[in-house]
Order: sequence, then C-alpha cells, then structure tokens
Amino acid sequence: EAEGIAGRQGSSGVEVVFPSDPATPAPLCPHGPTLLFVKVNQGKEETRRFYACSACRDRKDCNFFQWEDEKLSGARLAAREAHNQKCQPPLSRTQCVERYLKFIELPLSQRKFCQGCQQLLLPDDWEKHQEHRVVGDISITQLKRPSQLLYPLENKKTNAQYLFADRSCQFLVDLLSTLGFTRVLCVGTPRLHELIRLKASGEKKSNIKSLLLDIDFRYSQFYVEDSFCHYNMFNHHFFDGKAALEVCRTFLQEDKGEGVIMVTDPPFGGLVEPLAVTFKKLIAMWKEGQSQDSSQKELPIFWIFPYFFEFRIRQFFPSFCMLDYQVDYDNH
Repeated sequence: EAEGIAGRQGSSGVEVVFPSDPATPAPLCPHGPTLLFVKVNQGKEETRRFYACSACRDRKDCNFFQWEDEKLSGARLAAREAHNQKCQPPLSRTQCVERYLKFIELPLSQRKFCQGCQQLLLPDDWEKHQEHRVVGDISITQLKRPSQLLYPLENKKTNAQYLFADRSCQFLVDLLSTLGFTRVLCVGTPRLHELIRLKASGEKKSNIKSLLLDIDFRYSQFYVEDSFCHYNMFNHHFFDGKAALEVCRTFLQEDKGEGVIMVTDPPFGGLVEPLAVTFKKLIAMWKEGQSQDSSQKELPIFWIFPYFFEFRIRQFFPSFCMLDYQVDYDNH
C-alpha cells in the first residue's frame, strides 16, 4: 500500500495521510514534525494536501500551515525557525533539573511558587515576581503532586488536560501492582505518575517505577531527567532530543523489557491514527531490547479513550479489547 489514509468512505472533513516513503521530511512547527492532511468530501479526497500541527487542532493554538507542494524562500524558512525557537520553554531541561535540586534544598519559608507564571521560584527570582500571585511554604508533599499546584490546561483540542480523579488513579495503581508490573510508562497521565512515585516513597514502599511523557513542559520543573520527558504523543517527538529518547528507551528495555506496561490517556479530540503510529514506535523501541525467544510478545498497554473509538483502535491493534471500567476525572 503506497500510503495509509485515515478515513472512512463517505466521510467528510480532514484526514491525516501517512506516506509510506515520504520524499522529504515533514516541516517543523513549535511542536515538532507536522502531519500531512487532506480534505475529504463525501469520501473523495480533494487534490491539494497540506501540513499542519500534529498536536493543536485549533489554529489559534498553532497556526502552522503549508501546502505539500509549496516551496518556501530562505527568508521564510529562517523566520519559521526563529519562531519555533521562540516558542520553546524558557528553560532547558538541564536548567529545570538544576533549579529543582536547589529548590528542594531551600528551607520551607523560602520555597515559593508563582501562580501567574506557573513557576517554582528561587530567591533570585523573587523580585521579578513581587507583583504576581505567589504562594509560599511549598512543602515536599506539594512538590510530589505538581498536578495540584499547576492549573490544568483545558483547551480540549490540544491538551485536554482532564486529570484522573484520585479514585481512578488509586484503582489503576492497585491494578498494576496486582498484575505484577514493575515499570509504568505514563504517556499523558501525570496524576498516575505522581501516585506511583508517592507510593514508591511512602511507608509501605511499592516497587513500581514510573516515567512520564507529556506535552506540558511545566512538569519539567518537578522531575529529574529519568522521570519526565517533554513529549508530543501525536508525532513521537521528544522536545529535548536524543538524550530524552534514550531515557525512554532505557526505561522500556530495562530487564530485557520484562515487567513494563504503557498507560496512556490522550486528549479526547485526538486522532486515533497518529496516536497508533506513535504507539507502534514505542512498541518497536521496547522490542529492540528483547531476546529472540520473546519476540512474539506484545507490550502491555492500557489506552484510556472514549468507548466509541473502539472500532478505530482495533483497526490498528486487533488484539486490544475494551474493558468496561469507567475512568473519572477531577475537572470534567
């Protein structure tokens, strides 16, 4: 098959196209490689295809647009590159970790968080934020639950950051533990990541480890490198490059890939096809670390998604089956 089109006969709207042998790499927007789309009318494709952001389905959030056959001048390419750079987080991953390690060493009275900027503040930052809404006395317990400090990003089409209610989180952690998993790759599930880590450091220590992959860079401030990667699940893009990709690879391949499960909760409006392509890449990464005799195994995955997408998901993962557990959200 020359290329896969994510569409159904007779449907209208925009569909994503995955050329099997792309002649040129997709152009980049601030969220990594863009996706190729085509307008479909009554099941028929319109001729001209275009690139748009993989993560933001609302042009207000990322207005990248380029026709597939469009040739851009050097000046426009340079302007785009500058724009992409400007949209990146203000601090690098390494800087975030350095700041976090300094922050936890501060006495309680000096641990402050700016609600307006959604940022942990070191003493050198205080003056710059003195007119802002600042919360003081940030405890270590609060640092372990960043999703309660940060405002949820509630744009349905991009982040749809609806956070698991504690009841659902607790259920999932208990279930994962009962099933004997020792590592959980949390793709877009920050609350679950928090609870697993809380349990690992609690009195009744659990032996489950967790790595969070999430598009919300604000989490960078709360975790060291081996427990968080800034990541776009719609195009398998690691914002911090090869180093972050290696963190994920190491995590998946530890113990020859035994004992690991992926739990993902994509935005409700997300397209199934790009997600399936990404998840297959994560599965392939996990498989690289396997011995020959276990190459037939499948990576265990919990994919939390609206029930009416079951048919679409099973087109890509025929071995999946829908469970009847309903996940609750705090802010939904």
